[in-house]
Amino acid sequence: MMPGARGAALHALLRVEEGKGYSNLVLDGTLADFPGDRRDRALATALFYGVLERRITLDYILGLFSKIPVSGLSPAVREILRMGIYQIRYMTKIPPSAAVNESVKLAKSAGEKKAAGFVNAVLRSLLRDPGRVRLPEAGGSPLRRLSVAYSCPEELISLWEKSYGKSCAEKLLKSLLVRPDVFVRVNNTRLSEEQLLERLRGEGISAARVPWPDGALRLRQPGEIRGGACYRGGLLHVQDLSSQICCRLLDPQPGERIADVCAAPGGKTFTLAERMENRGAVFAFDRYPGRVGLIREGARRLGLSIVRAAVRDAAGPPEGLAGKFDRVLCDVPCSGLGVLRRKPEIRYNFLPAIDSLPDLQYRILCRSSGLVGEGGVLFYSTCTLNPGENERIAERFLRENRRFRPFPLRTCEMPGHAGDGPRGRLTLMPHVDGTDGFFIAAFQKGRS
Repeated sequence: MMPGARGAALHALLRVEEGKGYSNLVLDGTLADFPGDRRDRALATALFYGVLERRITLDYILGLFSKIPVSGLSPAVREILRMGIYQIRYMTKIPPSAAVNESVKLAKSAGEKKAAGFVNAVLRSLLRDPGRVRLPEAGGSPLRRLSVAYSCPEELISLWEKSYGKSCAEKLLKSLLVRPDVFVRVNNTRLSEEQLLERLRGEGISAARVPWPDGALRLRQPGEIRGGACYRGGLLHVQDLSSQICCRLLDPQPGERIADVCAAPGGKTFTLAERMENRGAVFAFDRYPGRVGLIREGARRLGLSIVRAAVRDAAGPPEGLAGKFDRVLCDVPCSGLGVLRRKPEIRYNFLPAIDSLPDLQYRILCRSSGLVGEGGVLFYSTCTLNPGENERIAERFLRENRRFRPFPLRTCEMPGHAGDGPRGRLTLMPHVDGTDGFFIAAFQKGRS
């Protein structure tokens, strides 16, 4: 790995560009091998996510000053220039001259010595003439202007405008440029919210309760939460508020049998088991043995003995499990358009997913409906903002599965939600709810 925080960020950016994994996992793996102190790790993280989030904007600026088309640059040089521009334009605590000099050094250490002069020339041109950087003309394409301003592909902006209206779409775009809050779920089988807040203060981590749901804390200064004693001791797990809301609405009761059919890495499984006071049974399924192992490991850390993790394909037949569960959670694979703040790279390659996933999602939902007992409840959820994966799946399911009817969602306690969800559906928006983008549809199976 190249030396320094910038070298770590470049290494991680190149791995994402090569398709070597989701950004959060790539960065975690990079920092695990990085010898820098906390300040260096913070710089590497800020550079990594900043460049991913602003890629379209950075390439637009780069195109104004580079005689070579952005697509014609080598991957390393392209990322180094993106990093340099990002530091100059958005990291005000870094002197512009230092941003240029460090970018030149990075090019040399990355094996791009011949391009070092080019990197220097492009970045110094930006310093000499920052006034050249303007958004595309207002009289041109509105989508192009929004795309450059918010670093979001035009196809995604168009999808959101058609689905949610232009005003909501622009608010969604603005939310992409804000770092998301980090939330944790209190392991109520071991301690109370107040006790965990006190323990976290002892680790130098500031946290606060949220109005709803119970058991959720917002970390004001997350730090490296997974390295702390509270995390290692199984007193909490990290989970966005949207997933905690989903589990609260599913409302599992002690003693019930619950199935989480697409469970890995296990966050919702753990929250369900905690809400059940570790009484009953939560069957957590995933088709890959390695991911099932992650669920088992997490359940052991949290002391949740009712979690039964097993390998199972959610798109397959019930195989002896038909009608065996009181509640079934079907959190299906999706395009992830609701978590772009956490995985910004998804926005640049989302079209194949939204074309191919709905058939799989519907198949998983139909197969999972067979697990539900009479009078039982079935939840369908995604972390995406795309009606083709959300509302249309729910509508089709109700049309073709007459034994199920919409199950009202008890949203009256949620801030900003005055009453229950009458259609048994809920869409959470980052700019409205302070959560990831998330969709829930609830169904109840009628009795014979």
